[in-house]
Amino acid sequence: MTSATETGGVTGTQDKDYNLIWYVEACLSNALRLETYIEDAERAQDTEVADLFHKAQADSRKGAELGKELLSRRLAG
Repeated sequence: MTSATETGGVTGTQDKDYNLIWYVEACLSNALRLETYIEDAERAQDTEVADLFHKAQADSRKGAELGKELLSRRLAG
């Protein structure tokens, strides 16, 4: 279900900015969580899974960096 009105009046932050903040936090949280999964896979000597998680972690870090750059530009302008 979608809303035609923005909820920025409730949170004090426009939806588009809040959504970017949430996205960056989710990417960073995912990168941290994946570190545990990588360690688990490496302990089990499962390089295939460890490689997958390393790639996913790199993607999460990249997403966080892109999100931070965009958010910074939006909040500055």
